Amino acid sequence: MLAAGCGFAQTKRPPQKKAAAPSPPAAAPADKWPIQRLTVEGNHDYTAEQVLAVAGLKIGQMAGKPEFDAARDRLLGCGAFENVSYKFGPDSDGSKTYLATFQVVETPTAYPVRMEDLGVAAKEIEDFLHQQDPLFNTARLPATKPVLDHYVRLVEDFLASKEAPQKVKAEVMNDAPDQYFIVFRPAKALPAVARVTFEGNKVITQTVLQDAIWASAVGLPYTEKALRNLLDTGIRPLYEARGRIRVAFPSVTTEPVSDVEGIKVHVTVDEGEVYSLAKVALDGPVPLNPEALMKAGDFKSGDIANFDRVSEGVERIHVAMRKGGYLEAKVTTQRKLNDEKKTVDVAVHVDAGPLFTMGKVTYVGLDLEGEAEMNRMWNLKPGSPFNPEYPDFFLKRVRDDGVFDHLGVTKAETKIDDKGHTVDVTLRFAADDPKTKPGRRGGRGGRGGEEMQGLGVGAGEGYTSPSAFAAMHQIVKDR
Repeated sequence: MLAAGCGFAQTKRPPQKKAAAPSPPAAAPADKWPIQRLTVEGNHDYTAEQVLAVAGLKIGQMAGKPEFDAARDRLLGCGAFENVSYKFGPDSDGSKTYLATFQVVETPTAYPVRMEDLGVAAKEIEDFLHQQDPLFNTARLPATKPVLDHYVRLVEDFLASKEAPQKVKAEVMNDAPDQYFIVFRPAKALPAVARVTFEGNKVITQTVLQDAIWASAVGLPYTEKALRNLLDTGIRPLYEARGRIRVAFPSVTTEPVSDVEGIKVHVTVDEGEVYSLAKVALDGPVPLNPEALMKAGDFKSGDIANFDRVSEGVERIHVAMRKGGYLEAKVTTQRKLNDEKKTVDVAVHVDAGPLFTMGKVTYVGLDLEGEAEMNRMWNLKPGSPFNPEYPDFFLKRVRDDGVFDHLGVTKAETKIDDKGHTVDVTLRFAADDPKTKPGRRGGRGGRGGEEMQGLGVGAGEGYTSPSAFAAMHQIVKDR
């Protein structure tokens, strides 16, 4: 009772002021240990050293999660990577050190770099950019806005230091449909080409040269690089068709014109001497008969080195490869000039690719009797090399031979299996009257398997000369 009474009494006393709660202890700082090892994964175009230079971490540096987060943010902020992650942990030997790895995904859209018309040698600008940014690479620069803006500022700073200040812009351009590049050049509008004139030309007249380049040159925003590209694509082939393999354009100058808006471009031509075609040969093994391929090329050794005709011969070899079932074949050439003898050798390289074979053929729009006749005439058997010209050739022969009455529109469709390297063919037949099907004429109309047998893999030679047919037949015969 005394105890209870004392507790109760105490409750009657004026309440005592509560003591202040003790402050929580300060949070312990995150563990920071020395970095023992740094590695990079996922990099292809950049070295690990380049990546780590941007990350800003070094072996022996004290680091924890905040430092690794900051390094990741620096990598993402540079614009060269689509994604960056990291992992770190203590060494397995129990020492208080970190082993760390950065995992990067590089920006896939990147192109070579050019410096044009900036008033300072391109190499000087590129050397400066290499010093300022460890990731700068003239062979591959990400085409993202942050990256391009970053380098534009650096280029402008460098030009100002060289007392050649000007605004700069970076653009993605192309020389050909699949040849893109990034060009740094003055931001001001370029003058347009109004006229092009030539001097030094004797073999080809001024009019012919101007006609060859006029449509693509007039109105072109002028840079010497762009104009020289047009000379290489529009003028050089004219001379190479005449054996002038060493044609050159030593000088390209400009001057303003008063009667129209733009500039006049003067091109000096060094036509060079005439070269003859010497040896033309395959530079490696080919899956078809090499002698027959070279016969199809029909190269004229000893004649003037007319590279229009050389290109036509290369294309005939390409067609022969495709007719032999090599649908992805690529044929390229390499020249070797003998300036003393004024001759040129040509090495022909064939990258055959996989062999595609015939799969199955399906007929649409015929009755059973019509399908049976088509099967009798169709000569590409399953497993044989697929000739891409054969289906259309076959339909033309069916029409020309009058196999069916009332034959309307026909169409050949192919379905290529890129993995299995087979080709299925669907032949569609329609009657000239939509309410009916094409009907067979009396008897065994059309040319039979015996006559079409000779076409074999080379079917389609019906469109070409007898000599080309003979060459293709020999290619297949001697496989």
